[in-house]
Amino acid sequence: MASLKDIKIKITGIKKTEQITKAMNMVAAAKLRGAQARMEEFRPYADKFASVMGQLSGTADPNVFPLMEQRDVKKVLLLVVTSDRGLCGAFNANIISASEKFLEGQQSEGKEALVGCIGRKGYSYFSKSKLEMPLHITDVMGDIQMQDARKAGQQLSKLFLDGDVDEVDFIYGRFINVVTQKPTIKKLLPISATGLESAEGEVAEEEGPKAAYIYEPEPEEILNQLMPMYINVQIMAAMLETGASEQAARMTAMDNASRACKDMIESLTLAYNKARQAAITTELMDIVGGAEALKG
Repeated sequence: MASLKDIKIKITGIKKTEQITKAMNMVAAAKLRGAQARMEEFRPYADKFASVMGQLSGTADPNVFPLMEQRDVKKVLLLVVTSDRGLCGAFNANIISASEKFLEGQQSEGKEALVGCIGRKGYSYFSKSKLEMPLHITDVMGDIQMQDARKAGQQLSKLFLDGDVDEVDFIYGRFINVVTQKPTIKKLLPISATGLESAEGEVAEEEGPKAAYIYEPEPEEILNQLMPMYINVQIMAAMLETGASEQAARMTAMDNASRACKDMIESLTLAYNKARQAAITTELMDIVGGAEALKG
C-alpha cells in the first residue's frame, strides 16, 4: 500500500488539475457563446448565397465557366478543417479519421489523393503522411477571418484551374448542438447547381412560390463574380462551424475531466483514510504490546 505522504501528494496534484479543468471549462463556455453567435449569424448569408448560386448556375453552360468544368476525375484534394489547439476530446481525431476513410476510398477507386489543411491539428497529422499537401494554413482558428478563407479559396481555385486537381472536397466539424459535432464532407469544386448546399448541409431551396428574376448585368457576368466568392463563403462557413464545434467539444471534455478528477480524489481520500486507520491501529497494537510486556 502507498504511504500516507504519497497519497496526500497525489490528492493535492489532482485537486490542482481539477482547478485547471474547471477554469478551461468556463473559458470554453464563454468562447462558445461568441463562436456560436457568429456562426449562426453567418448561416443565413451562406444559405442565401447558395440559393442565388443555384438559380444562376442551373441554366449556365459548364463549358463556359472554368470553375464548373466537369472532368474525368484523376486527382482529388480534400481540404481538412480542424482546430489549432487540442484538449477538446476526440473532436479533431474524428475529423481526421473520417478524412482518412474518404482519402482511402478515393485511392481504392484508382484516383490520386491530395490533402490540404486549415488548422494545426490536421496539418500536424497529415504532414507525417506520404500524401502530397499543396495547401496548409495554421494558427487562424483562434480568430477566424474572411481573409484566411479567401486565401485558401484562391489557392484551391488556382490548383483546379491549373489542372493540378480535378475535384476539391472539404471536411469540417459541423455544429449540431453543444453535445454533438459531426464530421461532414462536402464538394467544393467543380461547382454544380445540384451540389450547392447551405450551411446546414442541405441543398439550398427557396421557400414559397418561385419567382422569375431579371438580372443586370447578365447572369453569366454575375456568375463570374460570384463563383470565387461562393468558394470563400463555403470555406468561411466551414471554419466558423469548426470553431464553434471546437469550443463545445472542449467544454464537454473539460467537464468530463473535472468529474474524473473528483472521482479520483474520492477514491484516493478513501485509500488515505484506510491507510491512516491501519497506521493508527498498528501504533495502538505496538503500545498495547509494550504495556503488556512491561507488566510481565
